[in-house]
Amino acid sequence: MSQFTLHNYFRSSTSVRVRAALNLKGLAYDYVPLSLLKGEQASEAHLALNPSGLVPTLVAPEGALPQSLAILEWLDETHPEPPILPSDPWGRARVRSLSQIVAVDIHPVNNLRVLKHLENEFSVDAAGKAAWFRKWANAGMQALETRLARESETGDFCHGDSVGMADLCLYAQVLNNARFDVDMAHYPTVMRIHENCMAIPALARAAPVNQPDAI
Repeated sequence: MSQFTLHNYFRSSTSVRVRAALNLKGLAYDYVPLSLLKGEQASEAHLALNPSGLVPTLVAPEGALPQSLAILEWLDETHPEPPILPSDPWGRARVRSLSQIVAVDIHPVNNLRVLKHLENEFSVDAAGKAAWFRKWANAGMQALETRLARESETGDFCHGDSVGMADLCLYAQVLNNARFDVDMAHYPTVMRIHENCMAIPALARAAPVNQPDAI
């Protein structure tokens, strides 16, 4: 049995971020799949770990920790090699800021529960939900592209030439965008970084298609 247990869903972009970080740091974990489509994240057992009823939830010896960005930062503080946040305050702030374009601006309004609410409460069909997703994904991708293209700290990855927290967010979001046919041709810097991420085995192993509950 591993030191960590990750309660997650194969297709969840927030889960992809955490799987990628665990893989990068060489940390073994037990994989607990929760089908969001079946509502398993709202089970009594999972709500005891994560009252928000969301994924991912990382269970460590210290307890249960929800929220992907909090998990990533905790992993970096407790298992600092290889680092996913820079050592200098400005660099750390920049990486957090880039990460939050995805984690705060894009993901929350495109979360499955939001898409289901649009369907159930406002009778939005599949095409309408896809259009909603693309609107907010494009808004965030444009902001990310603009910053990455013009800021001197950008290298092979979002910040310099080693993969970090912002790259994990970018990588997971681009994978998710493909499900909704987001046209990524407008974001060449984002796609260059995504391709660099895809070449890292630890990140490739975190992709939805490579998970045991992938369907």
